[in-house]
Amino acid sequence: MLAAGAAPAPSEATAETQSRFAAFIAALRPEAEARGVSSNTFAAAFAGMSGPDPDVLARTRRQGEFGRPVWDYLVGAVSPGRIARGQAQAKRLAPILARIEARYGVPRWIVLAFWGVESDFGASGGSVPTIRALATLAEARFRGTLFRDELLAALTILERGDVTPERMKGSWAGAMGQVQFLPSSFLAHAVDFDGDGHRDIWGSEADALASIAAYLKALGWNPALSWGYAVTLPTGFDLARYRGDLAEFARRGVRRTDGQALPDAGAGSLFLPGGLGGPVFLITDNFEVVRAYNTSDSYALAVGHLADRLAGGPVLAAPWPVRDARLDKAGLQALQVGLTERGLYAGEADGRAGPKLREAVRQYQIAEGLPADGYATPRLLEHLRGRP
Repeated sequence: MLAAGAAPAPSEATAETQSRFAAFIAALRPEAEARGVSSNTFAAAFAGMSGPDPDVLARTRRQGEFGRPVWDYLVGAVSPGRIARGQAQAKRLAPILARIEARYGVPRWIVLAFWGVESDFGASGGSVPTIRALATLAEARFRGTLFRDELLAALTILERGDVTPERMKGSWAGAMGQVQFLPSSFLAHAVDFDGDGHRDIWGSEADALASIAAYLKALGWNPALSWGYAVTLPTGFDLARYRGDLAEFARRGVRRTDGQALPDAGAGSLFLPGGLGGPVFLITDNFEVVRAYNTSDSYALAVGHLADRLAGGPVLAAPWPVRDARLDKAGLQALQVGLTERGLYAGEADGRAGPKLREAVRQYQIAEGLPADGYATPRLLEHLRGRP
């Protein structure tokens, strides 16, 4: 018998965990069968699975694109080596990319950039068995019922025969193959571009690349615009007017850093991910399309900038800010709470920077007569705390 407050022995804890996991899988079976998953498919999917994956549970506590500063994330995502590999792939796969571009209206450079960021051009699509990863997250109720639904979608994929359980692998969070689609995204958007009868985002480059393009088209990609443009601002530029037509930004003296002209049509908004003095971007609605693939600002910027570099665009000329100019998660949460109290922010204080927080910061800066760069800093938090 255990003393009061004592931890159970490892063997007892493991047995309890395994029992709970087995009960979860058994309870899932009727729902899977209601979706058309046969008993044979269900049994094959969970064969040899005795318990959850502890490594997957550990990974729920950290995500790089949300935890690191954008400038650190870009170092790995848009490295010289990745640019060189991507340009080599562009030459090798030029005929396929041309067909994909013609069919879906998404530039090859954007498609390649997603492929590069997600799996380093197919070299690292993930080695975690998808069914076990999703079952682990679903049983733990990580993010509510999301992963239970994704697990059922994964079983549906197996039933349809696009992939075997042994080949269905990906990331710790259930994102699969060279494009890192969640199962629900696979069911909705994966494409059999090579015509072999299977939508194979694990082994077919043609299917993987076309699936990216098909997904972006469905999300609303506008072929007339880029994701955004690296720009410079004229001295004295009014940051409070941070949204508008691209032609109007050009008339106000905003210039692309690559020397080309801004489009005559379309709208954009300014994005200063490192605040004043750092790189400045004029982002379009396509930036939000990229964010729909992955909601991190750092991720979206990495995809966009990698696409530009693959196409021969220049490096970012402006420097990034000093490291102590950035709020950590606790600081961002405090800022969100303070802005909520002033009626400027609505949502969970989750400690993540994104469009909603950026907009709230801008509105606060405008109200206080501060430069409206939308960038959350320790100094801004101190300013807010000093003005109840």
